[in-house]
Amino acid sequence: MACVKHFALYGAAVAGREYNSVDMSPQQMFEYYLPPYKAAIDAGAGSVMTSFNDINGLPSTANSWLLTTLLRKKWGFNGFVTSDYGSVAELSTHGLGTPSEVAALALNAGTDMEMVGDLYIETIQKSVEQGKVSEATINQACERILMAKYKLGLFQNPYLYIDAQRAKTEELSPAHKALARQAASSTFVLLKNDQTLPLTAKGTIAVIGPLADSKVNMVGAWNIAGNPEDCITVLEGIKEATQGKANIIYEKGANITDDPLLKHRVNVFKKEISTDKRSATKMIQDAVRAANNADVILAVVGEAADMSGEAASRMHINIPKSQQKLLQALKATGKPLVIVLFNGRPLTLNWANENASALLDVWFPGTEAGNAVADVIFGKVNPSGKLSMSFPKSVGQVPIYYNHKRTGRPFNDTSSASKYKSDYLDGSNLPLYPFGYGLSYTTFRYGPVRVSDKVASASQHITATVKVTNTGKYKGTETVQLYITDPVARVTRSVQDLKGFKKVTLKPGESKDVSFIITPELLKYYDYNLNYDWDPGEFILRIGTNSRDTQAAVIHYKKD
Repeated sequence: MACVKHFALYGAAVAGREYNSVDMSPQQMFEYYLPPYKAAIDAGAGSVMTSFNDINGLPSTANSWLLTTLLRKKWGFNGFVTSDYGSVAELSTHGLGTPSEVAALALNAGTDMEMVGDLYIETIQKSVEQGKVSEATINQACERILMAKYKLGLFQNPYLYIDAQRAKTEELSPAHKALARQAASSTFVLLKNDQTLPLTAKGTIAVIGPLADSKVNMVGAWNIAGNPEDCITVLEGIKEATQGKANIIYEKGANITDDPLLKHRVNVFKKEISTDKRSATKMIQDAVRAANNADVILAVVGEAADMSGEAASRMHINIPKSQQKLLQALKATGKPLVIVLFNGRPLTLNWANENASALLDVWFPGTEAGNAVADVIFGKVNPSGKLSMSFPKSVGQVPIYYNHKRTGRPFNDTSSASKYKSDYLDGSNLPLYPFGYGLSYTTFRYGPVRVSDKVASASQHITATVKVTNTGKYKGTETVQLYITDPVARVTRSVQDLKGFKKVTLKPGESKDVSFIITPELLKYYDYNLNYDWDPGEFILRIGTNSRDTQAAVIHYKKD
């Protein structure tokens, strides 16, 4: 049974600080944050988990508008709602009342089940006696939970899905490991490449960095059942891929961090950050010695698994200083420097972007991490991942996103005259890497946007087409992205919104037309009264390789 979490707006915490408040306009909520939840409900999800944050001043676990008016009455959800871990009791900490008062609030709002807490058990009977909760409300909550168990077949067999023998044959089976390997390499985003990648398995390759041979950090945060011993590290993957073809030398080079407080907080559950017996200076010296004996350097750096994820907010979203010093020393050797980056969030990568020969973001690739990295490094797999978030140049730009609202005083980054514009005195508005960005070992050329009609009525559709050509020497997969701009509307609109994307795989020299069907449904937005509709007039279609690099065409839609 699918559980949709965390409902809702949990990704919009103020200042990006975990468990913080959320302050959001209704338009933004309905336009961008609620649609994925709605899609999951429409697809048949059986349960919903509340979020920790408040919505319009009322935490979601006690928010009857969210859980009953919107979720059940408007969206037609008929499954059950569970709290997040301890979130019913935490309503008191939010300032909503005593334990018995907040339990009644949560149950009456539509939270059917309390996860990891006893307030329902301890207080609800008394609340019924006091008339604060009705027996009908309790019966309804119980019915929803029992119905879910019934649909799952658990009344007939409580252990229906438990099969120790199947686990032995299914977990880490060759087929599943192959899929994990393929899935991981598909997510990698090539951020920079001066033709250093892909490497040829020959000569001497120095694999250097605190994440190069760290099994515990391969699977990332919240892996729960992931066993580090089952993981393939980058060092292991590189050695396997080059067996008998190249000489591999390894040095740790630096600790993930030398900050004792950060190390302590990250290592709460498991030892992800270890401190080498050598001094930081000695580690770098040993790494430089190895680099000088190599033809190319693979520097495997970034975040430890629990430096991102839940309860892992960071004030400085850079590569930790200990590793930055290592990278600078490796750069000074003059050898080609390929950075393999582990991270669970956008980082500020200005130095790496300017100084690395190649920069490959592999996130936290999982059990088959090392093999997947080797597949891409040596060209067995051509990277095709695209960024799902903009990467800032500075933390001061955060929040930074491609679909920001238009302002009355927009800044034009191509102009030097910026006084009294919406900009920064000490830097650009533009991100380091825009939303949708990602390179390939080959290159793609986009032709102009062709439209089937320049003018259409509400009952018609327009087909927008671009020709994409592989102009490089490798077979590659490109994600063609469609953005739409609405220049004039009843409310302030974004500069553009992603409205579609398609993947196309091309051989060297091959061209294919990629088409998108434009209908009024793609033009709709929520106005100030939360009416979901579109306005007749001009629309700009932008199609390209990311949110920044696009071709454009103008169309007009008329109301029937």
